[in-house]
Amino acid sequence: MTTLTRAGRDTAPAPTPATAPGRPRVRGLRSRVAVLFLVLTAGIVTVALISAAHGQYGIGLSDVAASIAHKWSGPLHLGHPVHDRFAEATLWQVRMPRVIMSLLVGAVLATAGAVMQGIFGNPLAEPAVVGVSSGAAVGAAIVIVAGIGVLGQFTVPAAAFVGGLVTVLTVYVLSRSNGRSEVVTLVLTGIAVNAVTGAGLAFCLFFGSQTARDQIVFWQLGSLNGSRWSYVAIVAPMAAVGLVGAMVLARRLDLLALGDRAARHLGVHVERLRLVSIVLVTFMVAAAVAFSGIIGFVGLVVPHLIRMAVGPGHRVLVPASLLAGGLLLACADLVARTAIHYADLPIGMLTALVGGPFFFWLLRRTRSRAGGWA
Repeated sequence: MTTLTRAGRDTAPAPTPATAPGRPRVRGLRSRVAVLFLVLTAGIVTVALISAAHGQYGIGLSDVAASIAHKWSGPLHLGHPVHDRFAEATLWQVRMPRVIMSLLVGAVLATAGAVMQGIFGNPLAEPAVVGVSSGAAVGAAIVIVAGIGVLGQFTVPAAAFVGGLVTVLTVYVLSRSNGRSEVVTLVLTGIAVNAVTGAGLAFCLFFGSQTARDQIVFWQLGSLNGSRWSYVAIVAPMAAVGLVGAMVLARRLDLLALGDRAARHLGVHVERLRLVSIVLVTFMVAAAVAFSGIIGFVGLVVPHLIRMAVGPGHRVLVPASLLAGGLLLACADLVARTAIHYADLPIGMLTALVGGPFFFWLLRRTRSRAGGWA
């Protein structure tokens, strides 16, 4: 139906809010987002309970749920401890710290990947681009080979944390020119610094003893074995700062996706945003890998899976990646602990087995959509 204007021309009536063409699509997206968050939250709770119950010493799911309710209900005294004292000690001193650590590390790596892909404008970016993982590996290797133990059990994690921070700081300083840093320069500088840290790690392996070599290789493969509440207490606040900061920056990352020039016109201080994002990513990833070793591909795989489900908007992508990363690594850690009896598989190996084929598929998909690499 049309209406006649004063000029005598037919025009279509303005769409009402109920019939506006974009409304059904928006409602559908919101429904998908709500379902996604519900599924991820339920998955985390389920996997956490299963992971806490399964292991070399089996504990019933009902006992795990009752013990958690008793522990966390405070004066309400809901639930009850596990009747077997050994099982209760195993649950709270061995398994729960590891479950919490897997959720923290997975959330950190996935969120860092989403942020890095946003600030670099590249779907193949991840925290390793700026050298945080390789720098942490060199820091850990140096103290292992040198036999330094000044901080006791925290010596290797502290060295890894410092190594990651120093490497990223080096990448950023070397990539700056005239007070600015460009994406391409950051990436290329990161590649160069990663090559240097790789050489440093090779020197450590060459000069170290057989025991030191084994320890370095095992650390590089990544593992959550030996996680303790003291480790969780160190990683949790650092992860919280980085994760909250990433969610605060989400809207500006959406504007940055329009390009540096357009983002500046919209009021975004691009250089400051890039610096703050890199600092947050480095801070939380260095803390995570210091206690878990190098766990690859989580920061690459998870953000892409979320984009396929709900689109590229960072206000949804960042918190959804947080939940999905925790869920993925908790599942991987459960498999690592239970796949082989009386053995603890390196968790980095499992994530690489999944991430490698996904990365190849992503390259093929990108090539087919772009019509070639040229």
